[in-house]
Amino acid sequence: MQQEENLKEHVKRELPKWLRADPAFRRAVLDITRDEFADKGQTEGRIEAMLAELARNREEQARKWDEQREEDRRKWDEQREEDRRKWQAQEALWAESRQKWDAQQQKWDEQQRKWEEQQRKWEEQQRKSEEETRAWREHEKAVWAEFDRLHEENRERDKRVERSIGALGARWGLQSERAFRDALAGILEKSFGVEVLNVNEYDDEGLVFGRPDQVELDFIIKNGLLIICELKSSIDKAGMYSFERKARFYEKRHGRTASRLIVVSPMIDARAQKVAEKLGIETFGDSLDVETL
Repeated sequence: MQQEENLKEHVKRELPKWLRADPAFRRAVLDITRDEFADKGQTEGRIEAMLAELARNREEQARKWDEQREEDRRKWDEQREEDRRKWQAQEALWAESRQKWDAQQQKWDEQQRKWEEQQRKWEEQQRKSEEETRAWREHEKAVWAEFDRLHEENRERDKRVERSIGALGARWGLQSERAFRDALAGILEKSFGVEVLNVNEYDDEGLVFGRPDQVELDFIIKNGLLIICELKSSIDKAGMYSFERKARFYEKRHGRTASRLIVVSPMIDARAQKVAEKLGIETFGDSLDVETL
């Protein structure tokens, strides 16, 4: 069995060589296998029959296409003639409508002219009335503006007096320093649309007071700029130096340099004022005195 399989494999491998090399052997193989394949004449006959059938089918299809195109052309001509007739009828209707419209438009134009004339008279009367009303309102506005200005001046004057009294109260223990600070901060926030932040940090190195202690600061951050503030009812020379040390402590701890140092207090000691000028600290007697941040 194994020898038979080997023989088959050998024949499969060598058969192509034998067929190419030995014509007699090739004819013998063809005679053996002739019944399995159609000869050349039969194949060509079948192909010619198929081609002839295809040609007949193509001619028949072409005839049907010609008939269909002719029928479509006839229907298209009939439809086009019908559309032309309808279009002419429609144009006649449009011409009649345009004529009626033009007549109506003439009537409207005449009516519009009358309305415009009447409107012009109304507008002239309205203009005179508006001028009189505007003159009266301007006068009334000027009177009220002057009243508001005087009223606001009185209010601001009263607030300054109240804050000065509050400063005295805070100094003599009648009002808490915290309440006075909150009032000044509120004015800054209202005037400039900013937030005054209060921070408490622990100075463990004793840079501000000479020993470790809590350090309280107010500051404003606006457009990326750092403004450090001191809002107090009163401040003396030592307090001014203390504020400067607190500001430098904050700058060192956070690695940021303040663009401005500001002290707002209605009671700034004369000696403290000189210290502020030397240290580059801006001083204001009231929050309203701060013109810009």
